[in-house]
Amino acid sequence: MRVCLIAEGSYPYVAGGVSSWIHTLMTSMPDTEFVIFAIAAQRKQQGKFKYTLPPNLVRVHEVFLDAHLEEQAKWGKRYNLSPSQKKDLYALVSGDENVNWENLFQLIRSKQFQNVGEFLSSKDYYDIIQYLAKTKYSQVPYTELFWTVSSMILPLFLIIRGEIPEADLYHAVSTGYAGVVGALAKVVHKKPLLLTEHGIYSREREEEIIKANWVKGYFKDLWINYFYTLSSSIYSLSDEVITLFGRNKEIEIELGCDEQKIRIIPNGIEVSDYANVVRTLPEDRIRIGAIVRVVPIKDIKMMIQMFALVEQKLPTAELFIMGPAEEDSEYYDECIQLAEALGIRNIRFTGMVQIKDYLGNLDILLLSSISEGQPLAILEGFACAKPFVCTNVGGCRELIEGRDDLYGPAGFVVPVMQHYEEMASYVLKLCEDHQLRKVMGQNGFNRVSHLYKRSAFIDGYKELYAKLGGAEKWQVSGSNYASSIVKKG
Repeated sequence: MRVCLIAEGSYPYVAGGVSSWIHTLMTSMPDTEFVIFAIAAQRKQQGKFKYTLPPNLVRVHEVFLDAHLEEQAKWGKRYNLSPSQKKDLYALVSGDENVNWENLFQLIRSKQFQNVGEFLSSKDYYDIIQYLAKTKYSQVPYTELFWTVSSMILPLFLIIRGEIPEADLYHAVSTGYAGVVGALAKVVHKKPLLLTEHGIYSREREEEIIKANWVKGYFKDLWINYFYTLSSSIYSLSDEVITLFGRNKEIEIELGCDEQKIRIIPNGIEVSDYANVVRTLPEDRIRIGAIVRVVPIKDIKMMIQMFALVEQKLPTAELFIMGPAEEDSEYYDECIQLAEALGIRNIRFTGMVQIKDYLGNLDILLLSSISEGQPLAILEGFACAKPFVCTNVGGCRELIEGRDDLYGPAGFVVPVMQHYEEMASYVLKLCEDHQLRKVMGQNGFNRVSHLYKRSAFIDGYKELYAKLGGAEKWQVSGSNYASSIVKKG
């Protein structure tokens, strides 16, 4: 069986989180062939993989959202679109109605759309934007609206017109662009479609856009509605939808996903993999850690502000922020400057490290994200019996406090964004109480040992793949799997 995993902004370019989940899934199923449809922001990422690709990964198909910059076109063509085609295109850009995705895919992949840029320079497109301007954006400069909508849909149209690798089963690991590709694959190749939603993609984009400087205030709703519209494609066309915890399921239903499609398969790890993680340093100070990428959605600045308060009360405390910083170098620089401005002395940005080399010596772990799914970082910390203080995002409360289980709290949960004083108070409470750290760490260990096993997570997907994907044998050209990797712009 061959499975095409569709990933946006994660594997194989970014380490940790969803990427780790994908890598674990593939390496745990050596008898299944995988293709990765990798969607990345910029062509400069081409071939820059953070992972050693497993032998059963037979192809990486790379697509870049900045490829539209190469499109050139003449102005003024008339496509003579039908009323239903105009309706779907308007629904896509306005967010006012449901899109008939199968009809839209057929239109965009048709011969009349051979040059996407040409359509966006056509009289038909001008008519759609003019109607949008009159009905919803009459007070906005028309040229700004025109170029904003063009920048939204041009990358999408190019993806829709692109190649879709053949497989027995398509498995998107988010909605958004990845979800649209999954929906397109089902329509083009008539194969089953599975969605795993770790965090709620459309909600995450909404949070980013609200805070973003690159989107003018009067266009924020336009962008937000657009991402919700993209998510509707795979909600409507998927055969099954997997999420990681109960609250995510509730949100998916609110967003229009059929409840009958949804089932829960939590993340999982094997605690035995962490059996050799031990303390190697003396307990002469409190060491606090965060397994996290240094990017805005992880709200590292809140963590830094929190630690400034902790260090004032406990000057020997140390904070280790363990994860890649190159993904958003500007944000990383801002974090460094903030730490310096606050006079923090005992903070270390380690970059990518072997987490197991650090976990044994840490006393408390943190997560300050604005949005999450079900963080593997918390499961890893629990496997080493470490208590957590984290924000109330995704499945974090369920992990920390349990969901109708008897294991007890494994840390503390605080509201999201700017609650660094509350987070600091809980961290200090743990710093001052060795027995509390021990009890909460053990509660986390017991919870992950019994409820979040990697074997259960893998078995759940093996069952789904067997049910949906069949068992056709594929032939890979060449003697080495790496020879079949395709790099596509």
